[in-house]
Amino acid sequence: MTQATTRPDPDTAKDRRRGEPLSPLSFGGAPVGNLYESVDDDAAVATIAHAWQRGIRHFDTAPYYGYGLSESRLGAALGRLPRDSFTLSTKVGRIIDIDHRHTSHADGFIVDGRYAHFDYSREGILRSLEASLSRLRTDHVDVLLLHDIGVLTHGANHASVLRQALDEALPAMAELRAQGVCDAIGIGVNEEAVCLEVMPRFPLDTIMLAGRYTLFEQQHSEGVMAQAQARGVAILAAGPYNSGLLGGTNGPGNFYNYALADDATLERAQRYYEILARTHTEVGAAALQFPLAHPAVASVVCGLRTVSEVDSASARMQAIVPPEAWRALREAGLILSGSPTP
Repeated sequence: MTQATTRPDPDTAKDRRRGEPLSPLSFGGAPVGNLYESVDDDAAVATIAHAWQRGIRHFDTAPYYGYGLSESRLGAALGRLPRDSFTLSTKVGRIIDIDHRHTSHADGFIVDGRYAHFDYSREGILRSLEASLSRLRTDHVDVLLLHDIGVLTHGANHASVLRQALDEALPAMAELRAQGVCDAIGIGVNEEAVCLEVMPRFPLDTIMLAGRYTLFEQQHSEGVMAQAQARGVAILAAGPYNSGLLGGTNGPGNFYNYALADDATLERAQRYYEILARTHTEVGAAALQFPLAHPAVASVVCGLRTVSEVDSASARMQAIVPPEAWRALREAGLILSGSPTP
């Protein structure tokens, strides 16, 4: 990727909504990348368009989501709208390859003929974003995130991955920000530890933290939330339902952290439903609204697959959660004492 192919045209760049807040509810693009089940192109595009119509103005995706499928579908839907009417984030750190013999769905994406491999090199970052911009039908993204660094993903290779992230990937992303190809840079991860490793060593604008600062779980994010607030790093709180655990209307879902929930997790989740039923409060509404009370949180990123899921999330964001609901959860020990509530 060269400067000439990445730098936006000055006449269009000057009209961009730099620095404007993200919408409180963001569209998470993994489900429209065929995560766990297939969605046809027309239905996916209709869902994305409906989200915009319902007032959702930030859309998050990644090359990894459907090995480019999520980005392509977002590009098809959002490419019909004025570019300054929404904000967009995508990620770097993986390269998508074509192999028509590849039919494994081990990553959870029901897509054949493509797969992803990690690449945190400078060239890999530039190559990844160039492909993403083409799929997204845009010359820039508002937020660019380095995807899935950390022990949780890389295990014994974490130290070398972190070193390359600090030496190559993040500096390349900072250059792209200086060129105007993105407005903000950060990391997109599922664990607190790597956030605390990176923040003192490289200046970030934002962190997408999935599943760690939620209504169900705050104990594994106290450090990063405090540091983010102190450093002015905006948190994008993703996975507010913890893989669907608190997303059901009548009771807990079966999954937590992308796997089947154990009995102890399900029992704890059931307590949310029992307590909030007493105040006539929907658990899903409380789960979506809770993270936004923290001053470091800029938006809640919720994965959405269908028009009905968009309508449900939009309604939940507008639902009234009475003060006694938050008080009851706190008294039951289901919200940490230091975690703010709306």
